[in-house]
Amino acid sequence: MLAGKRVTLIIGGGIAAYKCLDLIRQLRRAGAQVTPVLTRAATEFVTPLSVAALAGEQVYQHLFDLKDEAEMGHIQLSRQSDLLVVAPATANMMAKMAGGHADDLATTLLLATDKPILIAPAMNVRMWEHRATQRNLAQLRADGVGVIGPDSGDMACGEFGPGRMAEPAAILATIVAKLRSGPLAGKRILVTSGPTHEPIDPVRYIANRSSGAQGTALAEALRDLGAEVVFVTGPATVPPPQGVTLHQIETAREMLDAVEAALPVDAAIFAAAVADWRVENASDQKLKKTKQGAPELVFAQNPDILATVAAHPKRPTLVVGFAAETEQVIAHAQAKLARKGCDWIVANDVSPATGIMGGAENAVHLISHAGVEEWPRLPKQEVAQRLAACIAKALS
Repeated sequence: MLAGKRVTLIIGGGIAAYKCLDLIRQLRRAGAQVTPVLTRAATEFVTPLSVAALAGEQVYQHLFDLKDEAEMGHIQLSRQSDLLVVAPATANMMAKMAGGHADDLATTLLLATDKPILIAPAMNVRMWEHRATQRNLAQLRADGVGVIGPDSGDMACGEFGPGRMAEPAAILATIVAKLRSGPLAGKRILVTSGPTHEPIDPVRYIANRSSGAQGTALAEALRDLGAEVVFVTGPATVPPPQGVTLHQIETAREMLDAVEAALPVDAAIFAAAVADWRVENASDQKLKKTKQGAPELVFAQNPDILATVAAHPKRPTLVVGFAAETEQVIAHAQAKLARKGCDWIVANDVSPATGIMGGAENAVHLISHAGVEEWPRLPKQEVAQRLAACIAKALS
């Protein structure tokens, strides 16, 4: 997968540094050469000897090492690789990168390089959610830095939430995607997928039958054409793809927030089955049966994510919506195209008899201002590959 590719791996000073030992092993198994760089803090968690043994190469640590500077100056070191990866990217490292600091070997390499950079953030959940970190993250993304993770889960500090470094297999998949040549190389594409869950009370919610299979297949197809994919998904039954930037949400309002935070992108593909309404008077306690009968639920309209992005100041070059219909598929989709202000609508018939929603196949109509293109019933992976090819052509 990575034969002939060289990756500079900058290991930051966090407990997740131990995962980099497995990452090095997986990178080498995939054919990559790995040049390891350790920050001073990283040596508190992994040893230079263990890293060197797994990488099969010298470990670089110090900016003012006379021997290293004589044999390979830091400028040359910053440009010899196809990709620079920072894992774990601590809050401190992200702040330095966003501010353009160069006070050690790692940050000097990152500032001097002319190669793409990928970071895998890892930190305490409160540090990750802090406004300063989120500002730094937005700046890094605006500067073209790729981001994988963080994941949610239990942390070494005992807290739970987003902040865990992405697993080595996911980082490897992202590296493969970034170094894969293809018609979408250098393009950043947003894909939404899955259903949304709108709470009624703490244990009940409104949802739909979307499995997330088509959105996942589309994200994989775009990734395989070289795109950097930002994948925003509701609670789907299909596992999310690897090699993408993953944002998991529950509600439509959370999805809108995640989508707007991901802008700007070159294209936005809205495959998610977003709930049109939410319960405005959702209870914070479980609703009980009473003699008065069923509780009165007051509904409010959810934000229109597709229309919002189609009219956004940071509107992508290509905005694609999906229309799941049960009757008059083409007519309803054409009306949606005009109403939402998007470029294409991918429409399908999700009547129960079709077995499409939640199934393995799809039959779609690609509707644009130029007309209607009808596709045969195909496996969802093939539908995704066809649509990804159309997107690549539109963005070329």
